[in-house]
Amino acid sequence: MQTVCQEIVKELKQSNKTIAFMESCTGGFLANEITNISGASDVLKVSAVTYSNEYKIKFGVNKNIIDTYTVYSEETAQEMAKKISEFANSDIGVGITGELGNTINNKPKVYYTIYLAKDKKYINKTIETTAKQRNEKKKEVAKKVFTDILEAI
Repeated sequence: MQTVCQEIVKELKQSNKTIAFMESCTGGFLANEITNISGASDVLKVSAVTYSNEYKIKFGVNKNIIDTYTVYSEETAQEMAKKISEFANSDIGVGITGELGNTINNKPKVYYTIYLAKDKKYINKTIETTAKQRNEKKKEVAKKVFTDILEAI
């Protein structure tokens, strides 16, 4: 995972772009991996772990979106990505929400969105994790998210 994170930091620096994260189920895992890379402070503007709905809403996520679609939804991930990008004035916002533990239907499912502010474009993805341990689930999700970020930039 270090290699893809190095590439992301390098590409963002070269294109003079920044990124911000609003993470829920991954609990700051994405930000941790990016900040393991030298130079990350040039590209990562802010990362927020909004594990509760209360703090998603405080960061600007529309309560009606959560109430209508649930916190575990593409719509909520979209709002998270856009609102963290706006909050940080970053070129890219990433919102991630979902279930990694006790799940409905026993299918750990994560929703994430990569928001490209300049183009007002949303890249929405869903992943069902296959790992057994929670930390391994976070790694599995992070690898996919980072691969998609690199493709987007």
